[in-house]
Amino acid sequence: MFDIGASELLVIVIVAILVIGPKDMPKALRTAGRWIGKLRRMSSHFRAGIDEVVRQAEIEEMEEKWAARNKKIMATYPDGSSPEGGAPENLLPGEMEPLSSADEVPDADAAAEAAIRRAAPVRAPEHADRSPPPKDPPAEKRDA
Repeated sequence: MFDIGASELLVIVIVAILVIGPKDMPKALRTAGRWIGKLRRMSSHFRAGIDEVVRQAEIEEMEEKWAARNKKIMATYPDGSSPEGGAPENLLPGEMEPLSSADEVPDADAAAEAAIRRAAPVRAPEHADRSPPPKDPPAEKRDA
């Protein structure tokens, strides 16, 4: 901001002591500090406002660009078919089937057991020879 060196600062301090006097110097420094703080807050507020205006302009520009691109895509593919290299028609492979519905499961306990078995981790072949880690005893046996 200001290019003030040590010698210039020393001259300013000596002149301030001579003009203001050592008795009123603390009060003058507090006043100067308050004014500098207000100035910084105002400049920060102004800078934030400018940044917000620039950001809004960039957002509007991007929205216009996306709208133009979307219009071009919709004109090229009016029936909704995707261009070459787009997403596949069927996102789910044929071998994947939905989980059984509530009609097919006789009770909620059986459904929960089946879900637990499906979610249980499977050991990789290279770790199959290792014994599983010990299980925690049931809560009834731990409390006893």
